[in-house]
Amino acid sequence: MKQLHRPIATAVGMLMTVLLASAEAKETIVKFQVEGQTIVGTMVTPDDATRPPVVLLLHGFTGSRNEWSSEAVKEGLFGRAAPVLAKNGIASLRIDFRGSGDSDGKFEDMTVETEITDAQAALDFLSTIESVDGKRISLMGMSLGGAVSAAVAGRTKTPLKAVVLWNPGINLPAAFISIFGEKQMAEALKAGDKVYPAKRVGDGKEIPLKGRFFESLYAVQPAGEIARYHGPLLLAVGTKDTIVFPQPVLANSLLSYHDGPEELWAEPVDHGFGVEQSAKTVDALITRTVDFLKSHSE
Repeated sequence: MKQLHRPIATAVGMLMTVLLASAEAKETIVKFQVEGQTIVGTMVTPDDATRPPVVLLLHGFTGSRNEWSSEAVKEGLFGRAAPVLAKNGIASLRIDFRGSGDSDGKFEDMTVETEITDAQAALDFLSTIESVDGKRISLMGMSLGGAVSAAVAGRTKTPLKAVVLWNPGINLPAAFISIFGEKQMAEALKAGDKVYPAKRVGDGKEIPLKGRFFESLYAVQPAGEIARYHGPLLLAVGTKDTIVFPQPVLANSLLSYHDGPEELWAEPVDHGFGVEQSAKTVDALITRTVDFLKSHSE
């Protein structure tokens, strides 16, 4: 499997308009290019720190850079985590993958591999800007973004201080069978470069994707990927997750492939860490994540 080591992100400018300002943090929109397309992200940096450590946040399937939002967590999981990270001296960059949110591209062209490319480009970007310490970068991903994070951690030549995975995809084909069903998965795998109008089980929402996306679910194996990463790893899972399941069985399986410092955080909540019901577990998860990243940021 090819290693990601070439600088592939070209900065096209950082818009320094402050969107959020406080005594502890400032928020800016950043842009960089990947393969001729623009990726948009939100950078949050502590006001009182010079070149702080930074964590790259990668969202999940059909999501965007603020991650899962609800009435209880209106700013989204990542939107809520970013200012807490900044308060604790850690900068963050959350990006929209190509085809999602404000970034260029069509969602139907997305594959697991294109998201891996986007994530490595973001690491290249963070390695070159002056506002953060390019030698103290960590990586964090949610759901499919967690699977992408595992792959990037195993492949990248960018030194990582730590990796955090929130309910990551571990067995990707099984997870997407739970989303689309076996019949649609089998049909979609035959679509190749054509768009397959996949409908989500449950609400019937159509999510058009090319067959190449479904092929990529089988090509990227998170356990094999994380085996090449030997740094600190925090794996956070919900034991009532119905997409990545059974838990914590899958979590322990993934950890068995990782040779390095590791920690498992498990609570009886769903794939969104109870975000639709309240912020209680979400806030506990953010607190544990911040503590973990702080302990490995030097």
